Parts: sequence; structure tokens; C-alpha cells
Amino acid sequence: MNIPLFLSTIKAGFPSPADDFTENHLDLNEYLVPHPVSTFFVRVSGDSMINVGILEGNILVVDRAAIHHNNSIVVAVVDNEFTVKRFKNINGESYLYPENFKYKPIKLKDNDEIWGVVTSVINKLI
Repeated sequence: MNIPLFLSTIKAGFPSPADDFTENHLDLNEYLVPHPVSTFFVRVSGDSMINVGILEGNILVVDRAAIHHNNSIVVAVVDNEFTVKRFKNINGESYLYPENFKYKPIKLKDNDEIWGVVTSVINKLI
């Protein structure tokens, strides 16, 4: 489904009138899913990533073809369970860092796996 994309931007400060025409149509699949064969959606539970705006109930767009880098937000398999955290490589060792000070970093073990890279977060407000 293509939804109209307005030419003007929306200011988060002082309001301005919207344009009466659209620039194009926006296909959310095309916009959010660069690699359809290797992309999946997953719903978030928990609060370990709240400081980067990943909240309970959000839907993550996860690309398994994307290569994770230092500071990437990733979905990983740790002790046979999925988790979302920030990946960090420190002195040659890999860690998963939560974005909530209530939780501690997780040092990755040999049998743990980075499953994919979070490319977008869908947050339904109402």
C-alpha cells in the first residue's frame, strides 16, 4: 500500500501550514526494508532499551544481512534466548549493552550469536 508523502516537513517547534500537494507516495516496505529476504519484524518486551526510545510493545525491523559494527543495536541470541542490546567491542571482547542503567552489560560467549541489526523502530502512539 502506498501512502501519500507530503513535500513539506513537519516542524517540531512553531507550527506552519501544510502544503496542499504531495511529493510522492511512500511505500513503507520499500522505506523500512532494504533486504526483504533477510528482514523480519519482532515485538519488544521489557525495558532494557528505553534510553534509546525502544519501548515495550514497539516493533523492531531487523535485517539479518546488515553487518553489525561497534555501537550497532542488534538482536542477539544469548543462552538460547533472543535479546535486543547495543553491541560493543572493547579490547577485542564483544559485549551487549543495555540502554537502561538498571541492567548490566552481557559479555558474549562463543555459543552466543548476533542474529541481526535493528534498522528501524516502529512506535505506535495510539
